[in-house]
Formats: sequence, C-alpha cells, structure tokens
Amino acid sequence: MGLEKDMKATAKNIEGKAQGTIGNITGDKKDQLAGKAKQAQASAEHAVEDLKDALNDTIN
Repeated sequence: MGLEKDMKATAKNIEGKAQGTIGNITGDKKDQLAGKAKQAQASAEHAVEDLKDALNDTIN
C-alpha cells in the first residue's frame, strides 16, 4: 500500500472514531452515523489498496 494513501485512510478512520465518540457522548445521531461512515470508507480504502498490493505481488 502506498504510504500516503495508508496515512490518509488511517487519518480518516481516526477522524471517524472521534466523530462517532462525540456523537455518542452528545447523543447526536448525525455525528454517530457520519463517524461510522468515515470508518467504513477508510476500511474500504485499506481493502482496495491491499488488493492492489496482492495483485502486484502476484504479477511480479
């Protein structure tokens, strides 16, 4: 995985966790859902990059 993309996905995951936690504390459903959505997007980005790496390793 490219380091830059990995860092961006990790940052998005952390941001999502923080937003979700704030939503849990305040009871704000919008923040809870937005936080979970960011975490899901970060997981998807990690999965895509992992798949690219696996394919690249297989080809090379």
